[in-house]
Amino acid sequence: MSGEKTPGLSYKARRRWSLFILVIGLPVYIVAVVTVVNWLDRPPIWLELLVYVALGILWALPFKFVFKGVGKEDPDQKTD
Repeated sequence: MSGEKTPGLSYKARRRWSLFILVIGLPVYIVAVVTVVNWLDRPPIWLELLVYVALGILWALPFKFVFKGVGKEDPDQKTD
């Protein structure tokens, strides 16, 4: 059983990718969204808020599998 591999990313890889996404990817995404919204003529505040809220939720959906279970203990770690 100890040699059994689970498909997908390992726990350590998911932790590293989640840290990279939050520290590097999220600020880049924020700057890109603000830049694109500013290229448009300033929309009404309610529409601008709606766009930011929608895009704030939308960024995380593709990375759901990376963040899943990262806050828990390593399931592969042996407990003695």
